[in-house]
Parts: sequence; C-alpha cells; structure tokens
Amino acid sequence: MRAVYLVLFPCLAAGILQETSWAATVPTISLGFESTDDPARVTTALEILLVLTVLSVAPSILLMMTSFTRLVIVFGFLRQALGTQQMPPNQVLIGLALFLTFFIMQPVWSQSYSGAVRPYLDDEMSFEDALAGATAPVRKFMLRQTREKDLALFADLGGIKDPKDETELPTHVLIPAFVVSEIRTAFEIGFILFIPFVVIDMVVSSVLLSMGMMMLPPILVSLPFKVLLFVLVDGWNLLVGSLVKSFS
Repeated sequence: MRAVYLVLFPCLAAGILQETSWAATVPTISLGFESTDDPARVTTALEILLVLTVLSVAPSILLMMTSFTRLVIVFGFLRQALGTQQMPPNQVLIGLALFLTFFIMQPVWSQSYSGAVRPYLDDEMSFEDALAGATAPVRKFMLRQTREKDLALFADLGGIKDPKDETELPTHVLIPAFVVSEIRTAFEIGFILFIPFVVIDMVVSSVLLSMGMMMLPPILVSLPFKVLLFVLVDGWNLLVGSLVKSFS
C-alpha cells in the first residue's frame, strides 16, 4: 500500500495544480533603445554605462591602484622563506592582504566619498567634477608611493616631456609607474625577510654535513626551527605592522 501511495501522490498533486489557477510575481529586466530629445537622459545613460564598465574592471583597480600588490607579494615571499609549502593557504594570504588593503586605503576612500561621491549623489556636483574629485586622493596616494625614476620612465614613454608638477601626469602614466614601484619595494622587503631563514638553513646544513647525515634533507630539520623563530619574535605582528607603516 505504501508503494501505491508513493505513486499516486505525485499524480494527484499534479492534477490539483493544473486545476488551480495561481499567479506568481517574478522580477523581470528589460533592455531597449528609444529616441529622445532630452540631453539629460542621454547623459544619465552614458553615466550608467560608465559605472557598469568601472564595476567590471573593479578587481584590476583594486589590484593595481591600492596597497594590495605589495602586501600579497611580501606574504608570498614569507611563505617561500619559511618553506612551509602551502601553509598558510593562498585563500588565507589573499584574504589577509585584502582586509589589510581595506584598512590602509580607508582614509583615501573616505576622502573620495566625502569630497566627490557624496556631493554628486546630493546633486551638488557635476559628474566630471565628481570623477576628478574621487580620483584626486587616490592619485595622491599613488604618487606618494611611486619612485621618481619610474615616473620619469613612463612619462618619457608616454611622450610627456618635462612635466611641471604632478597634475600634468595623466593617470594612465601614473598607474604603471606605481605598480612597478610597488613590485620593487615588495622585492626589497622579501629579500630582507629571506636573510634570517637562509642563515638557519646554512647552519643546519653545516651541522648535518659535519655529522655525516648527508642523506637527510636539511629543509626537513630547519623547518621547525624557522617556524619557532618566527613565532618567538612575533613575526606576524612585526611584519604586518611594518607593512602598514610603510604606507604612512
């Protein structure tokens, strides 16, 4: 009997649903083209298109115009210096780099919001002025972290001869110069991180060689000592604190 009920129940339910008329409200999105004589509607449509374009490249903006590049490269160097393979995992390092990026960039984004985004939303500023006001704090941050040599390189490649001040440097010249400077700075920090761990590897290798234990991988013995050293000196506190202060 139970098997009969299991077969009849779906059939009865389907019959009841067919006989019962009901309607559900679902969201729909329509996209179309229409002619207009109102310039304001054209401007609004172009602004929406620009906002959607910016959102599509937001990950690249986050990577290239913030402190994320330096942070994630230094964390990668640290893991290689410790020799812990996949510990911490990539997700943990990237997540930590993202939250530190939010922490470091918060004053910059607050200036952009209060000085440009908020007035534009309140109809107190035009879109062009809001765009310039929003990018000004970000440009100031990037200029503070960019080497003059890198700026001169990309300015020369871009055909900009002897700029008088920073306002004459377009953003498409500033961004690659900033990225190159960040990568160089991250490599310098990574080199400093490697030094104490390389010393431990050399000491362990010398001890194992003097004991005739040539078949034992030195990294297998030095790994616990490197982790212990990093924990004893409170390495994460020192590293994160130094990285955040390097952007001050």
